[in-house]
Amino acid sequence: MKTQRNQRRIVAAAICAALTLGLAGGAYAQASDVSGGTTTDNGSAGNTNDVGMPQIQHKGDVSFVSGGVGLDESTALRHAESQWPLSLRFTGPGSDFLADVHVRIVDAHGGDVLGATSRGPYMLVKLRPGRYTVHAQYKDRDQTQTVTVPAKGTAKAAFYWKTQ
Repeated sequence: MKTQRNQRRIVAAAICAALTLGLAGGAYAQASDVSGGTTTDNGSAGNTNDVGMPQIQHKGDVSFVSGGVGLDESTALRHAESQWPLSLRFTGPGSDFLADVHVRIVDAHGGDVLGATSRGPYMLVKLRPGRYTVHAQYKDRDQTQTVTVPAKGTAKAAFYWKTQ
């Protein structure tokens, strides 16, 4: 009995600490437009969260994360896909992963929603439900895909370039 009470207290304390850190991290992210690293760190997207997830960036009311160059980062991003409304993947010949893909997302009314450069083969984007056009440019080659982000669930788009 006493052991169970102690375990409950430890669990409750751990939950409180996690929530407190989460709220503090959220406040930092809102203040700086970045989570999980610093705005001056461009290596591995400022990965400081010990789970391989790159920093979350914010442009306006859109949040996004990109990366996946290393095994830890790519695994973390693939596991996180179900939590993000839109998942983008960028590959070349032989399924080679690509980075430095310029991404522009436009809403159904032609308004720019996001303009960013992917730091790796994966980009996860938090968008409101709706229809969007994703423009992806790698080197001098452009591709466009239309995606519909559902109210529940996720949308995915994969871009492939023949780079030779």
